[in-house]
Amino acid sequence: MDPQAVRKDFPVLFQQVNGHPLVYLDNGATSHRPLAVIDEIKRFEEEDNSNVHRSVHTLGQRATELFEGARTKLAALLGVPGTNGLIFTKSATESLNLVAYAWGRHHLSEGDEVLITEMEHHSNIVSWQLACKDTGAVIKAVPVDDNGVLDMAEYDRLLSNKTKVVAVCHVSNVLGTINPIAEISAKAHRVGAIVVCDGAQAVPHMAIDIPSLDCDFYAGTGHKMCAPTGIGFLWGREHILEEMEPFHGGGDMILDVWIDHSSYNEIPYKFEAGTPPISQAVGLSTAIDYLNNLGWEAIRRHEIEITRYALDRLAELPDITVYGPTDAELKGGLVSFNIDDIHPHDVGTILDGKGVAIRAGHHCAKPLMRKLGVGATNRASFYIYNTHSDVDALVDALESCRKMFG
Repeated sequence: MDPQAVRKDFPVLFQQVNGHPLVYLDNGATSHRPLAVIDEIKRFEEEDNSNVHRSVHTLGQRATELFEGARTKLAALLGVPGTNGLIFTKSATESLNLVAYAWGRHHLSEGDEVLITEMEHHSNIVSWQLACKDTGAVIKAVPVDDNGVLDMAEYDRLLSNKTKVVAVCHVSNVLGTINPIAEISAKAHRVGAIVVCDGAQAVPHMAIDIPSLDCDFYAGTGHKMCAPTGIGFLWGREHILEEMEPFHGGGDMILDVWIDHSSYNEIPYKFEAGTPPISQAVGLSTAIDYLNNLGWEAIRRHEIEITRYALDRLAELPDITVYGPTDAELKGGLVSFNIDDIHPHDVGTILDGKGVAIRAGHHCAKPLMRKLGVGATNRASFYIYNTHSDVDALVDALESCRKMFG
């Protein structure tokens, strides 16, 4: 995979920011869209736009075929058999809230325990806090060790017959740590717990085979993998989804409605009330084609290589602290770091003046920030169109930042 050739497919990259060529290193927040995705969404809006599952006319049928085709394509990407367990949502955040609300509030009770980790995104923390508040269950957290990986011995100690849920990210959005989901799932299932995996930072960057992970729910989002914003997904085991109550009420999620009660549609439609993100699903379908054509092995190999290069270049600078694993093979395509005595917001602002876009802040992971002993970090996150020259521009901008602050 040639990232220089890939860049040509992304028109947003060819612009000046503050008088400098844009260097976009905030892919952990959102990726950009290639022309193929932009053009297909435009074509859909001009030719096929209609609501799905409701109309017998030609446009309605075409829109439905494209929408359900995206679901089929996504199921193949995730390695899951069939599409019944694959629900479209607006984001990974909504997906995680769906599980916490529709499963958690009906299966947790006082004295039960929800086991999360110290590296979770707020979406996989706050949603469970709300469920525990309503049910009397309690949250416990698996600690992160000094190398930025989960303390699996402590995970073993915390697991018990009281554990009903293990909520864990596949890849940390701050540390880049790739967690051993299959091992976590196997141990959780021995005590009867379900495993809810946040895959938002994993699906765009590596081949995913959910059956081999053996989790019970897996959440992801489209906008981090070259698709539009406004579409995410939740995969769940069908027998669990069948037993769950709906998350939202409204059109298309029902079989019949009376004044005082309703019967619900089959899965996944039971969880897809109202008009779904149709053009976004069309864009996601095209984004999957685009990434499949690049090849997932090539994508992963490129990100390992550029992350390794970034770690090596950052190591040349004094006063830099890097958080998380320093072996690029063990992490996703991102590096979080701080420069001594310079606030990340100042770093991010100065870098933006050089045309370099990074993320500076707590990354929706405040418990992890407290564990690291910082209020915020800088994060450079890479994708298919990033090159060595992007990393060099980052390092040069950081040198300017250090000189500015003496």
